[in-house]
Amino acid sequence: MSTQDIANDLVALCKAGKFDEAGEKYWADDVLSVEAAPGDMAEMRGKEAVRGKGEWWNNAHEIHSTSVEGPYVNGDQFAVRFKMDLTEKQSGNRMQMDEVGVYTVKNGKIAEERFFYGE
Repeated sequence: MSTQDIANDLVALCKAGKFDEAGEKYWADDVLSVEAAPGDMAEMRGKEAVRGKGEWWNNAHEIHSTSVEGPYVNGDQFAVRFKMDLTEKQSGNRMQMDEVGVYTVKNGKIAEERFFYGE
């Protein structure tokens, strides 16, 4: 599959609300996931670690709505914009999240995902 094919399919899965399935399908075994926020999950390596980060996130937030824009492809990379209306379960704070994920594809798998946050 080309980077464009992977990007198109990943975006289609995310638009359908299948974020976990998209990761499982395309993450490399040694995928690197980098968040812009500091903390324990700022940098995770490997499918199991990244899967765990996703599980934590899903359990900590209630998602009210999501929009997914893209993909925007350049060579072996592509970007996707995610907008979410969510509530942090522990605090009860409702917020609007705006982030861009930049993905690097190697050997038909996502070798790295890096997230950037807007205000």
